[in-house]
Amino acid sequence: MEIRKNRIKQRLKDGKHVIAIENLNDADTVEQFAPNDPHCFWFEGEHFIVNPQNIGDLTRAADLINATSIVRVPRPEYQIIYHAFDLGAQGVAVPHVKTKADAELVVKASKFSPIGQRGMFTSRQGIGVDDYFNKANDETFVLVFIEDLEAIENLDEILEVDNIDVFFVGPGDLSQELGHIGEQNHPEVDKLVQETIHRITKKGRVAGTVANINSYEWAMQTGAKFFLSGALDWINYGFKEFNQFLEKIEN
Repeated sequence: MEIRKNRIKQRLKDGKHVIAIENLNDADTVEQFAPNDPHCFWFEGEHFIVNPQNIGDLTRAADLINATSIVRVPRPEYQIIYHAFDLGAQGVAVPHVKTKADAELVVKASKFSPIGQRGMFTSRQGIGVDDYFNKANDETFVLVFIEDLEAIENLDEILEVDNIDVFFVGPGDLSQELGHIGEQNHPEVDKLVQETIHRITKKGRVAGTVANINSYEWAMQTGAKFFLSGALDWINYGFKEFNQFLEKIEN
C-alpha cells in the first residue's frame, strides 16, 4: 500500500497557489465540501475548538475527499506538534515562531530521522504503508507563522531552516504589535506584510498570508502562494449573490 500523497505539497512544488479553508470544525460539513474540490482544510487549534478528541475525525474527513488536513497547534512545543501528526494530520501550522531555534524545534517535531526526531508512531497515514517511516517525511507539510516583530527581526536566520514548506505572514498579531489592533488591513500593516513576503520569496522560500474574497488579487500580487481563507467569507459571498438575484427577479 502506498502512502497518501500530500496534495498541497505537490501544488506548491508545481508553482501553484494553495487555498486553505478554515472555520469548518465539523467532520460532516468537511465531507459535504467534496464537490468543490478544496485543496486543504485548516483546523484551528490555537483559537478554536479543535483538540485531541476531534482531530482524528476531522482529518479523516479530509482524507476521504482528497484534501490535505492542516492543524494549527497552540504553540511551538515538541509533543503538541507531533501529536497532531499522530492523530492523522498531514500538516501542521505553528504560531509565534520567533527565532531560528523555534523553527528548528518545529522541524524536529514534524520529521522523522534523519531530518528530525518526531516520536515514533505510525498514525492513520501509515496504516498498511510499506516502509512508512522512510516515506512519511516527504508527505509531511510544515508551516510556521511569522507574526511577531521579533520574528521579522530574526527572519533571515529563520529562513535558513530547511524542511519548512511555508512561512506564513500573519497580519492580525502584527497589527497589534504595530499599534493598530483590529486593523489588519491598516496601510502600515499591509506595507510590513508585503515587505516580509518579499524577503521570504527573495530567499527562494514560499510565503503565505491571509486572504478573503476581496483581497485575493492583492494577496497574489505580493508573491505569496499559500492563502488562508475563512469558509464564512465564501458562504456570505454566496448569500450576497443569491440575494442580488432574488431582488432582481422580484423587482
